[in-house]
Amino acid sequence: MPCGSPVVVFLHGIGAAAAGFAEHVSLLEQQGVPAFAWDQPGYGGTAAIDPYTFETVAAELLRTLDARGVRQCIPVGHSMGGMIAQELYALAPARVAALVLAQTSPAFGSPDGEFQRRFVADRTRALDEGAGMAEVAARLVPALVGPGAAPSVLQAAAALMGAIPADTYRRALAALARFDRRALLPHIAVPTLCLAAEHDRTAAPEVLEKMASRIPGARYECLAGLGHLAPLEDPARFCRAVLSFIRSLS
Repeated sequence: MPCGSPVVVFLHGIGAAAAGFAEHVSLLEQQGVPAFAWDQPGYGGTAAIDPYTFETVAAELLRTLDARGVRQCIPVGHSMGGMIAQELYALAPARVAALVLAQTSPAFGSPDGEFQRRFVADRTRALDEGAGMAEVAARLVPALVGPGAAPSVLQAAAALMGAIPADTYRRALAALARFDRRALLPHIAVPTLCLAAEHDRTAAPEVLEKMASRIPGARYECLAGLGHLAPLEDPARFCRAVLSFIRSLS
């Protein structure tokens, strides 16, 4: 890409880390697209923050962009990372050239909060019972992939989740349960790709399709055969979708 082009920043989900996007960064840079992957606070050995909210996490991301001298970026946010991408746009829209919102949603759960309470309880029960993050990962990861996922994908996903500090995971879950940026969608004024996966039971394709319909000019695409962990299940296909979108911008 030309000098001064926006930098792609990969934003991971609640059960992952920047390391899960190493192949993606390499694939994009091979195509001349500047990119890096960012660890949320408390992930990948980075320092935790208090309070841990989407607002404070987005502010940390903005500080990282400043430190790297990145004037404009294209956030590629997967799952919770897609929510951080939305929050970054709300915080500093001029710093965002385009958005890729992958296997994510504009809000978490139902307005009454019951879904959120059950979701958090289900995902912290094992920790409350004395299990470690490795056991939590072993319980959760198999339900997050598509039917054709290779054993190596499950192993990589479990390793990423198992390495997350339990306190970081709890804080991220609490923040996730409060997320709601539905009112932002009609005001997003940059090119946006809403990227779904056919077998995603966490952020179903219809959620992404509806999300795209509320963002002016947004593109919707669904990756056949993949589940919620689409970036890990098929990095090359995930990157092709991202690259096709980026190239369409110019």
